[in-house]
Order: sequence, then structure tokens, then C-alpha cells
Amino acid sequence: MSIERADAAVKREGQVISGSRNMSFSQIYRKYGTILIFVGICVLASILSPTFLTEANLTNVLRQVVVVSLLACGVTFIIILGHIDVSLGSVLALCGVLAASVMAMTGSVILAVAAGVAVGIVTGVINGFVITFFRIPSFIMTLAMTTVARGTVLLYTGGSPVTGLGDFKVMGQGSLGPVPISVIILAAVVVLSWVLLNKTKFGRYVYAVGGNERAARASGINPDSIVVKAFIFNGILCAVAGIVLMSRINSGQPAGGVGYEFDAITAVVVGGTSLMGGTGTITGTIIGSMIIGVINNMLNLMNVSSYWQQIIKGLIIAIAVILDVWTKSARSKKKA
Repeated sequence: MSIERADAAVKREGQVISGSRNMSFSQIYRKYGTILIFVGICVLASILSPTFLTEANLTNVLRQVVVVSLLACGVTFIIILGHIDVSLGSVLALCGVLAASVMAMTGSVILAVAAGVAVGIVTGVINGFVITFFRIPSFIMTLAMTTVARGTVLLYTGGSPVTGLGDFKVMGQGSLGPVPISVIILAAVVVLSWVLLNKTKFGRYVYAVGGNERAARASGINPDSIVVKAFIFNGILCAVAGIVLMSRINSGQPAGGVGYEFDAITAVVVGGTSLMGGTGTITGTIIGSMIIGVINNMLNLMNVSSYWQQIIKGLIIAIAVILDVWTKSARSKKKA
């Protein structure tokens, strides 16, 4: 090798090393932000509460985070597409209560689950069809679905909980060895969601439509079909979350799921999915869900008022969105 080539190789290597050492805050946040936040929150929780790291409390955190994580996995697809779904909590209650009702009438867990999932699919089809066919903003349509779903479940039950569920509680309260069954259900959903988003044509189309709908349409992709399919998948996961929640409390609560949509969307945004669409990962969403779960648990252990908890969660999502906008702006300026 000539001296000139050797010098050039050394120079390139030096530039690579220098670049890795001089990563901007926006780059560091993009790559490691959610993991660093999660570790920091766990360390803070263990310092503030000596009971945080106990086996019983950690198992409780896992059980509590399951429902939000199931919702978050589904709405990740919606947010990557550049849409939003604020009906998660109401659809969860509708699907969960109807599943509990079928369980009380038939005693069959399979029929109960099938009924709940069927209702979730119907809500997903309605949301997706109306949004794409009538060109209604997803926020408005899902806001309407919120009141329709909640009103339907209250009308169906008369506002009274559904009881006498027998073996229905096994999905929310049972365990296989030391592992709660609800956590196993979540693990299966996470794997399915990851495969769909990263290893299938549907997943690639979700990113394409969310990144640039016009370009996706020009490439032969049908954005409307992708949006409808994403809302159907989201509806299915709402149903699964509702079934797990009602199973955990062993009753069909028509007022259940209130505020869960906010926790789920917060988890997705904290996990790095952009509300502007086009970017996001299931891995980030799960880490975001764990962050929200640990924060909720920490605040409960410290006996923080529920009013303050709402303020803190609101600040968290505001900060997460600000960081997302800021890091995207910094990256655009760097490319320019």
C-alpha cells in the first residue's frame, strides 16, 4: 500500500471515530433515549421506595403494564400511519364486558374470547372505513367511537357490572409457574406485532404510507387498505386488552378502561414513535409502556395524589413530543 493510501485510510478511520465520539444529543436520544430513561426511572424508583424491587411489587408492575402494552402495540401501527385513536379505553370496555357477558351466559372461555375479538374487529372496520371513505380526521372519528362504544356498553349492562364469570379469571390472574398468563399473552402479541411491522409487506407499507402517503400511492400502494387493516388489528388488540383486564378484576366493568388510551398513546410516544408518522418500533413501544408502568407504580408507592399523577403524565407526553420535534428538526438541519 502506498503512503498516500495509508494516510487516506487513517484519515477516514479518524473521521469515523471522531464522528462516533461527537454524536449530538439528538442522535444519542434517537438511539438510546428510551433505554436510558427506563434505567433512570427504575433507579429513581428503587431509591424513593424500598419496596419497589421486591418480587411481589415487580410482578404487580408486570401485571399492570400488560393491558396498556397490548393497547400500545395496536396503536403503534395507527400512529406510524400518521393517525390517532382516542377510543381505545371505550372499545376495551365494550369488548371486555361483552366477552364477560358471553362467559357468564355460556361458561365457555373460547366463546367469550371469540365474542370480544369479533366486536373489536367490527369497531376497527368502522373506524377505518369511515376515516378512509369519508376522509374524516381520525381524531374526530375515534372521538365519536369513544362515546358510541361507552354508551353501548352502559346501555347493554344498565351500568351494572357483569359477575359470575367462573374460569374467566384465569387469563388475568392465573400463572404458568412463576410467569403470569397475561404476561405470556403480551409476549405473544409483542412477537406478532414485531413480525408484522418488520418482516411483512404490510409492515413496510405502514412505514411507507406514514412517511409519505402520496409517494406510497404513486408506488402502487393502496393507503386506504393499509389504514383499514391497521385499525382492524388495533381493534383486535383492544379486545384482547379488554378481555385480560376484565379477567384480572373477575368482572365485566362497563366503566373500565377510562384513561387507558392516554397511557397507551403516551407509552408509544415516549417509546420513540413520532406523532407525525413514518417512524416507530414495537421494541420502543414496549420500553415506553414499561416506563409508564414504573412511573405509575412509583407514584402509587409514594402515595402521590391521582390529580398530581395526571399532571405528571401530561407533562411526560408534552416533553416527549417536544423532544421528537426537536430531534427531527436537528436531523433535518444537519442533512441540509
